[in-house]
Amino acid sequence: MDFILDKIEAKVEFFQGYDLKALERQIEQHIDLNKALLLEVHSVQHQVTFDPNANKMLYTALVHFKLK
Repeated sequence: MDFILDKIEAKVEFFQGYDLKALERQIEQHIDLNKALLLEVHSVQHQVTFDPNANKMLYTALVHFKLK
């Protein structure tokens, strides 16, 4: 049996929430988790749109992590 370890060089994660503070907490938690994989934030993109079903603003974010 072969055991191969490969490094993750890049990773993209998507987040969404109806509260901006909750979205920020989610992103901060995943930043801490990805530090263990030696990944750091390369870029962040975000968008706000109105969700007519929930009658609220929907905040979304894309976070691109890269190897240090």
